[in-house]
Amino acid sequence: MLGAAVLTVAVLAGCVSQGPSASPTSSAAGTITPVPTSGVAPTSEPTSPASSAPTAAPTVAPTVAPAPTATLAASRLVSHGSRTGTKIALTYDMGGRVGDAVAIMTWLVDHQVHATVFMTGAMADNINTDAGRVVLGIIEDHPELFTLGNHSYTHRDFRTLTAAEIAYELHRTEVAIAPWCSQDLHPWFRPPSGGYNAAVLTAVGAAGYPDSVTWDVDTIDWRPVINDPPGPTTGDIVAKVLANTRAGSIVLNHLGGYNTYAALPRVVEGLRAAGYDLVTLDELLGTG
Repeated sequence: MLGAAVLTVAVLAGCVSQGPSASPTSSAAGTITPVPTSGVAPTSEPTSPASSAPTAAPTVAPTVAPAPTATLAASRLVSHGSRTGTKIALTYDMGGRVGDAVAIMTWLVDHQVHATVFMTGAMADNINTDAGRVVLGIIEDHPELFTLGNHSYTHRDFRTLTAAEIAYELHRTEVAIAPWCSQDLHPWFRPPSGGYNAAVLTAVGAAGYPDSVTWDVDTIDWRPVINDPPGPTTGDIVAKVLANTRAGSIVLNHLGGYNTYAALPRVVEGLRAAGYDLVTLDELLGTG
């Protein structure tokens, strides 16, 4: 029942990270037709990392980013893959709270679950915790399970940056991650907080990232339960993923999310029981 992967492509004129989720409409072929809207489905994880015994990272001075290449096409906005078949992608952002990051990655390895990780360069350089570097080491050791993408260096809203600043953010992340993992971050970029507009997609494409990946299922696991509005419980995460995932879905989680680790076994078990194949973005979108 596996269908050919169909990329969802949308280059929107503008989106606001603090508004409601964009509501694109799906055609019979499974592609998305952009609906004019001022909002996207943003999520933003906390930016204060947990502390542990510091380990100094290798001193890698960020180099000047290559000048954006104006001749390159704008980055494509991808929120899901083919709506036929059984493939879905679990994705995990890492850029702030550490939480159960290493435990999640270890569980994925132990249960042979394919997944995609988007990490910030600052997490790789963080001297207050080894977690980012440990995660990168796990990805390095298991390229058959994991795909790695670029999530910027500082997790700043790219809509507030110039094209040159965007290129520098992306390049600095490559420099920070390189000592710890040999995977090429291209072609995958995830906008910090889900924020993008036409100018961002143009700059990201010119910087060498042809695919900007968002999602169609958002666990909102970065928000703590004791919050206003409250974040999801373990049961909430499980129920939301199982109820909303369909063929081609890209599910957004955070390695530092609250209750993400507790929900993971039930999420994976439920998705597999429903007949889904858990794959990386490479496998979902046809580049692997």
